[in-house]
Amino acid sequence: MQPLLPLGGYAGWRFLSQSLPAQVDRFAASPVEARETAYFRDTIASVTTPEALVSDYRLLRVALGAYGLQQDLPNRAFIRTLLEQGTTDSGALANRLADKRYRNFAEAFGFGGPLPPKTGLPGFADRMLARFTRQSFEEAVGAQDETMRLALTAQRELGELTARRTTDTTAWLSVLGTPPLRKVFETALGLPASIGTLDIDRQVSAFRQAAERSLGQSEIAQFADPDRVEDLIRVFTLKSEAASGPSPLTPGYAALVLLGGAV
Repeated sequence: MQPLLPLGGYAGWRFLSQSLPAQVDRFAASPVEARETAYFRDTIASVTTPEALVSDYRLLRVALGAYGLQQDLPNRAFIRTLLEQGTTDSGALANRLADKRYRNFAEAFGFGGPLPPKTGLPGFADRMLARFTRQSFEEAVGAQDETMRLALTAQRELGELTARRTTDTTAWLSVLGTPPLRKVFETALGLPASIGTLDIDRQVSAFRQAAERSLGQSEIAQFADPDRVEDLIRVFTLKSEAASGPSPLTPGYAALVLLGGAV
């Protein structure tokens, strides 16, 4: 079941966000998704080592997909090392990577620490599968409209980030270390991608200042309010639409195409 995206831009986002629960449910009920989620739910509790996880393609696909890391499916040695080292040691691989999704992934499974892994805890499979379904739906949306995928990711990531109640600096570092979320903020705040070449402290300062100018507040905590998330996504989708030029749904689009051809 493919996502239904009849419109682009902010109007498309409004349609998608309002129909999201029903669309995700239909997507999850597709035969392929249902088979993979059933296998994960039945099997994951028996996985007690990183080696067991990376050796099972179907389990690893769901595990990585739940964190938007499915591109690393072929990189099993890397993922095994990531999981084996865990996150409790500040020098662990997951803590040294710029992309914070890897740390969240390693932390969720709990390998490499003094306690047993989290795979056997009550509710673990359901939590992981909820993430996997949402992430898979976002990927399917992105195959049709990348702007809509990024907006969905921002909505989900900001909800998770503000729920952690970290310091504002840590929250901004998470934003900058999560590529899809960073892209949304760069676009909405009018910041160039080249800002990533600056020292990380200067990057955080630049994002805070831009947020203050564009949104009226510089703290990530503001996005605990869904209305503030909606404000960010509205600006992001409108700027993305403007940057990409007119679409077939733009009034007068046919005339613009004819004029362009004549020129």
